[in-house]
Amino acid sequence: MSFANLKKQSKLGSLTEKLVKEVQKMNSSSSSGDERFWKLECDKANNGYAVIRFLPAPDGEDLPFVKLYSHAFQGTGGWYIENSRTTIGEKDPVSEHNSGLWNSGVDSNKEIARKQKRKLTYISNIYVVKDPANPENEGGVFLYKFGKKIFDKLTAAMQPEFEDEESIDPFDFWKGANFKLKAKNVAGYRNYDSSEFAVPGPLLDDDDALEALWKKQNSLAELVVPSQFKSYEELKTRLDSVLGTKGSRRTDEEVNDEDDYRGSAPSLTEDLRGELNSLKSSRSVAVDDDEDDESLSYFAKLAE
Repeated sequence: MSFANLKKQSKLGSLTEKLVKEVQKMNSSSSSGDERFWKLECDKANNGYAVIRFLPAPDGEDLPFVKLYSHAFQGTGGWYIENSRTTIGEKDPVSEHNSGLWNSGVDSNKEIARKQKRKLTYISNIYVVKDPANPENEGGVFLYKFGKKIFDKLTAAMQPEFEDEESIDPFDFWKGANFKLKAKNVAGYRNYDSSEFAVPGPLLDDDDALEALWKKQNSLAELVVPSQFKSYEELKTRLDSVLGTKGSRRTDEEVNDEDDYRGSAPSLTEDLRGELNSLKSSRSVAVDDDEDDESLSYFAKLAE
């Protein structure tokens, strides 16, 4: 751009317009995190509703979901918000530390291990059928992170409890079913128990359109490759800092819902840290009932 053109654009105000658009774009990107991920937006009462469809495994991949383990707890040196290397079958400093606490046989140590245990979440591709809070998402393909409660509903659909109930593959384009995601506030926590599947049927009547959706899907396998995780040494350094042995203190805002964990495996930590920036040091992580105790037995296995 010549100086004359610079002056001309200044007179027209076009530079200001470009700057405003760029700032808006940056602000939007910053607030939404990884744009590949969809999140249910709830009102101030913690209630929300949307209709989504779980999609098949992406081209070249075996499963329509991946599992991700993470830790979120507060120590004397701040918050530890990191993905666990146990996701990829490798040693993780928090799991090793927790196994020592658990196998000490001391009840107070076991309680600490419980508070620091692994959190299990799943990630799948979804098609957004209806999103009243953000209708612009409708018809789009996104990644969706969810917890054990919703995964149990998927499992129950595939393996119904009673003989008169027909099993469905919730990840199937043709024989699957839309999932009515319903969030409500129960005892101060977000609860998804009322969520349910609709009547099974094709997502779309056009196979060409379905194929186009299938090709739009995001890779799931790439979210849990080793390169997406911090090294053991980096995690150990952070853990030592949080436990108060060294490093600086960091204060963050409370995490109380698994579906607030946005972004891919590598960006999870950064997003959570941003969401945790207003927490007072006297508060602790609130854990909903969308977790199980499978990690406690895992601690014992590590000690062996």
